[in-house]
Amino acid sequence: LQEDVQGIAISSYQGGHVEYFKYMVDLLKARGGAHIQVFGGGGGVIVPSEIAELQAYGVARIYSPEDGQRMGLAGMIGEMVQRCDHDLTRYAPTRIDAIQGHSEMSWRALAQLITALENENAAGQVKGDFSEHFKALALDIHAQAATKNTPVLGITGTGGAGKSSLTDELIRRLRLDQGDALRVALISIDPSRRKSGGALLGDRIRMNAINPWQQGSRVFMRSLATRDFGSEISVALPDVIAACKVAGFDLIVVETSGIGQGDAAIVPLVDVPMYVMTPEFGAASQLEKIDMLDFAEFVAINKFDRKGASDALRDVAKQVQRNREAFGVPPEQMPVFGTMAARFNDDGVTALYQALKPRLAELGLTLTPGLLPQVTVRHSSNQSPVLPAARTRYLAEISDTVRGYKARARQQAKLAREIQQLTESARMLLAADPGKDGTAKPGAYGTVLKLAEDRHEQQDSASAKLLAQWPAMQQAYAGDMYVVKIRDKEICTQLTTKTLSGTTIRKVCLPQYEDHGEILKWLMLDNVPGSYPYTAGTFAFKRENEDPTRMFAGEGDPFRTNKRFKLLSSGMPAKRLSTAFDSVTLYGNDPDPRPDIYGKVGNSGVSIATLDDLKVLYGGFDLCNPATSVSMTINGPAPSILAMFMNAAIDQNLEKFATDNGRDPTDTEAAKIREWVLANVRGTVQADILKECRPTS
Repeated sequence: LQEDVQGIAISSYQGGHVEYFKYMVDLLKARGGAHIQVFGGGGGVIVPSEIAELQAYGVARIYSPEDGQRMGLAGMIGEMVQRCDHDLTRYAPTRIDAIQGHSEMSWRALAQLITALENENAAGQVKGDFSEHFKALALDIHAQAATKNTPVLGITGTGGAGKSSLTDELIRRLRLDQGDALRVALISIDPSRRKSGGALLGDRIRMNAINPWQQGSRVFMRSLATRDFGSEISVALPDVIAACKVAGFDLIVVETSGIGQGDAAIVPLVDVPMYVMTPEFGAASQLEKIDMLDFAEFVAINKFDRKGASDALRDVAKQVQRNREAFGVPPEQMPVFGTMAARFNDDGVTALYQALKPRLAELGLTLTPGLLPQVTVRHSSNQSPVLPAARTRYLAEISDTVRGYKARARQQAKLAREIQQLTESARMLLAADPGKDGTAKPGAYGTVLKLAEDRHEQQDSASAKLLAQWPAMQQAYAGDMYVVKIRDKEICTQLTTKTLSGTTIRKVCLPQYEDHGEILKWLMLDNVPGSYPYTAGTFAFKRENEDPTRMFAGEGDPFRTNKRFKLLSSGMPAKRLSTAFDSVTLYGNDPDPRPDIYGKVGNSGVSIATLDDLKVLYGGFDLCNPATSVSMTINGPAPSILAMFMNAAIDQNLEKFATDNGRDPTDTEAAKIREWVLANVRGTVQADILKECRPTS
């Protein structure tokens, strides 16, 4: 609604789509966006009857798999763009009071006014021209804006410097520091492409601090396209800034598209220009060519964890000192800051924010002393990257180690082969000697033995030991039973198994090599299960006293899934319960009547929100029985669900104690029960948080 779009396109693959699409249509109607068209698709998840229902309710179109086959992706996109291609200017307010008041509808009116300002500028024969019926409103807006004392912070810099992330972090600190009392308008500008004329207005995805907090909505954000080539700002920007001032915002932040060395178009339109760059600007002489260093009141060297950041901070500070001719001020006191916007709670960003505060206060921004503690640094003090410098080649080192081991294995295998060949040659020479003492051909016999001894010396002891143990290994795996002694206890494992047809199959089959080189290469690169390098598995044999079959279930409420578990595990000696959770649980939400949640509760997984839910889910199963194990695919909320599971197992055994003994356990007994449960409960939490990572404010 703030972007005042003509259409919304949604992909839905997980159920709950009927409620969600209807919910969106209802919200748009209620919040002044009834004309915004909603498009959707679900790859076959949305069936024809639901498509008809949704389109009758007000959804512009739901694309089916058949539409995809017939139209193709480009065709579907083309149709959506064509249906959305209509002028929104007629929805713009005609009175200034419509955008004042900071209500939901006034912000909606402001968004529509900005669209009209953009379109009127684009339609004018000369840049900045307005049609006759719009001129009076625009003049009135500028007249009222001139009476407002609203500071405007302009953030510009090179493409990819992290301007959006830094802007988001500054807004986050302002909201935290001032108790979320200020209202901020954020205008973000992205470049239009010369070839297509379109623009990807994608800065909003970087903004995690603009969403409503406890005080409600405090940040209004609007994206603009430059609609021009060779400029980093929109021609409508002066009018948009004026409209935001009239709307009554406390602070206006403008973020431009990426700029080159000679661009500084933002400077005359803002009160405080700030330049964002990275340490990779080339030679120090390149700083002389950056026009913004003459005008920027603040400079941020973002991504300060990169190589050469400290040198960049020094060079830029000296350049700013020269540009300002402030030779009486040390370079360290120049308004140049090293920041890491991607790092949580970065003190370099905090230093930049705290330096901005007094300047914005001079321009009329009402500020309190603030809640954030004062920092004394001027750049990020903790520059530890995600991977420390010593571990940047971590994966490469692993690869090098593996490749080196394999090369050594092949080299040792070659030596073993040559030793066997030379030894056998010596034996044959000796066999051909009438005296059987090597006197007939002393030169050849001695030479061969010497060559074999030389290679014996080159062969490492571990390889020689492997070869020496090979006959014993063959004998151990040749019988029907494998016997191993551990702590004076013999553990026997059956080496054969019978198929349903009665065929006897060996569990481990050793290669029938006779060549020592091939034998050693196999031992060093493959080997039997449970032996280094564990290519055939970590354990020597699979567990025999537990059926590997898993009982996979997860649908509806805990009662329904519990019934399913009991059905699947009926008659099975081992209870291996594999649990699927619904998307509401996976993302840490509680079941809610909200239409964007309601339709997904219990869909494609079980809904779990409380400890009681989890007790019902695994009710009737002894969670501490050695034959019981539980697997939970839960990802993000894994710690909470795991804690619920542990407490369910503890409560289960506390209740069992009370039933068996006719009384509740004492504190000491309860503590021992908890300790025993935590030591004996079995299961797996599949919590790959990386694939489920979502930015949060």
